[in-house]
Amino acid sequence: MGNTTSLGNCCYQLQQIPGLHIAFPNQTSYNATQLQYWSLQETTHITPSCIVKPQSSADVSSVIKIIGRSGNECKAAVKGQGHAPAAGFANVDGGVTIDMTDMNTMSVNKDASVVQIGAGSSWLDVYAFLDPYNKTVAGGRNGAVGVGGLTTGGGISYFSPQVGFTCDTVRNFEVVLGSGKIVNANAKHNQDLFRALKGGLNNLGVVTRFDFTTVPYDQILGGSIVHDISLRDEVFSAFAGIADAKAYDVHASLVTSLLFNGTAKTWVLQSTPAYTEPELKPKVYKELFAIPTLSNQLHLTKISTFANESALPPLNWLFETVTFGVSETLLGRMFESFNGTLQGFHPPGTTLWSIALEPLPAVISAQGAGKNVLGTTAEDGNSVVLLISAFWTDPSATEAMKEQGQRLAEQVQDMAQDMGLERRFVYANYAGPDQRPLESYGEGNLEFLRRVAKEYDPSGFFQRRVPGGFKLK
Repeated sequence: MGNTTSLGNCCYQLQQIPGLHIAFPNQTSYNATQLQYWSLQETTHITPSCIVKPQSSADVSSVIKIIGRSGNECKAAVKGQGHAPAAGFANVDGGVTIDMTDMNTMSVNKDASVVQIGAGSSWLDVYAFLDPYNKTVAGGRNGAVGVGGLTTGGGISYFSPQVGFTCDTVRNFEVVLGSGKIVNANAKHNQDLFRALKGGLNNLGVVTRFDFTTVPYDQILGGSIVHDISLRDEVFSAFAGIADAKAYDVHASLVTSLLFNGTAKTWVLQSTPAYTEPELKPKVYKELFAIPTLSNQLHLTKISTFANESALPPLNWLFETVTFGVSETLLGRMFESFNGTLQGFHPPGTTLWSIALEPLPAVISAQGAGKNVLGTTAEDGNSVVLLISAFWTDPSATEAMKEQGQRLAEQVQDMAQDMGLERRFVYANYAGPDQRPLESYGEGNLEFLRRVAKEYDPSGFFQRRVPGGFKLK
């Protein structure tokens, strides 16, 4: 159970909070939380001294106050759905992990134009709750992702071309500050904090509730199509045409993924051409749909059904990301470079790489420019966000896999720079722990975040006591 007899032990002190759910190593609820993480890196070598599961913002406040009064050795982490792959982003070795998942209540106003969501909710929870109202939120495409992490990191949704990044649709944040004080941040109160939380990650407070503007909808086009890798040039051409359209179709949200089996050394080319209106053959996808497919599973569906992806067991994962301008030529060069690199890479065990391409049209950036801290504007032009991800079964391959992921990201960065297509923006929710998304927001936004952090967290609680994630210091 760890040392719970010392008055200086913050877990012991947390036990004094009336009604607080607290668990210690080897207890059932402790083990249940440790098993909820998406990546093995978050639990393999990370053992919190205790895990608390607050039921209310008042509980969170009490926990933060006690940790703040404890010695400097008492560290904390905040966990939602635990979907970030990097070690220590939502868990802490020898400290206190605050598991928010019991804070998952939801409600709507009279016309369901605004939904209040507990910060521990998953997006699947949200979609299932809102579907009967024919409303949704511009949230995560994978329903297993948590509301809190995705939103404070920006958030890209099927509905983003219509309404902007996920964070742009927040009406109000309920936040517990480093002092334990509970405040609301919105367009009228604590406006600087309101803006800073739109991309500021875990640097400013623990968000306990999000109020979102909802989006009316009926059904969406969902599912995937698979092409033979030999048709990649045709697919890249169609992708570039959609991504770089002068008049971007705001209902279109495309993800094209190059999937590489590291054992068989084979590629699969899969696309998810979502459409947020109930149309089976939207005009925007005409060129893509004309390419012969190996399989076609497109259909009209509710987002709560489509986002309910099959869960994988916890695995070793990595993320790396790059943003660049739209170019069919660059996509072709990128594939040839990646193929040449991965064909000669032979780590132990089973490996699978995913190279996912997603349009970031100017219409998304225009929605929240200057109102969030992401630093993207319509003047950036249409762009592409690349997510390099991989999983592997053999822990001895971890360092080699991480180095290879970084190498692939550097390859495409270099190519984009050579072609004059480099973009500064690093999407935090896809970033690897070696990357620096906050710096990519631009010096003005970074200084703004630092100033707001000093104002609302003068003791530096979220810089010093919450070490995980991308920090401002």
